[in-house]
Amino acid sequence: MREVFLPRSLDELWEILEREPQAVIYAGGTDLLVKMRSGMIDPPCLVCLERIEALQGVRDDGEEVFIGPATTHSRLLENSLVQRQFGVLDKSLSVLASPSIRHMGTIGGNIVTASPAGDTLPALYVLGAEVAIGSRDLSRRLPVEAFVKGPGIVDLQPGEVLTGVWVKKTPQWNIHHYEKVGRRKAQACAVASLAAVLALSGSGNIEKARLAWGSVGPTAVTSTAVEECLMGKPLCLETLRSAVKHVEEAVSPIDDVRAGAEYRRTIAGALLLRLTEYGTEADCT
Repeated sequence: MREVFLPRSLDELWEILEREPQAVIYAGGTDLLVKMRSGMIDPPCLVCLERIEALQGVRDDGEEVFIGPATTHSRLLENSLVQRQFGVLDKSLSVLASPSIRHMGTIGGNIVTASPAGDTLPALYVLGAEVAIGSRDLSRRLPVEAFVKGPGIVDLQPGEVLTGVWVKKTPQWNIHHYEKVGRRKAQACAVASLAAVLALSGSGNIEKARLAWGSVGPTAVTSTAVEECLMGKPLCLETLRSAVKHVEEAVSPIDDVRAGAEYRRTIAGALLLRLTEYGTEADCT
């Protein structure tokens, strides 16, 4: 019989982890339970984080917003602060899996799972999010792109837990965009996705841009070359087409059961062209 621990505070959590160093930690369990059911893993015991108040909710902290890693996707979708400040994250959450998964799954779980197709990761990359890592004796904070090392690989040492997600308020972004392409219209795992935030001048020129693609590399893919190619230019099809070659050079997709590498590369470029919905052809004249 596998034991499940339900700590109600971080202090209780550290005590359990010291006693049970082989325990597997979870919050919503939407990935973990599938792996256990299929026999991929067989942990000796489990630690559930959902009752720890310090890991829950959204808090306005002045220039930054704290997001508890055990906060479910559905709760984030209902949060007015996330809706107002982080539209790209809100959009990525709205197309993440199914309603039942959004009610169970957590943003911390989506980050720690580190799937190349994870919906929240590209959004968090473009927002410059940082993660807080804690243990009984130490705490540290690092950019989310430094935390995610590869598919299913994150910078968590034994005894450490993801304790927070921090996102700076950035009012300069007046365009928040997230779109993914899957094999079906709903509840699809992304074949390719794009998160983008842009700051446009009053005349429609791109003053700044941050873009990240999902499912076209071992982690979310960013490209300084693409962003620099867009800078100072009008947001229109001609401008976006000029940057597609840099997209195709930046991504490193693989062939798998859902799609081929070249198809993914093509879709990554096509997703960039979809940003024309925020501009007009008149902007190019």
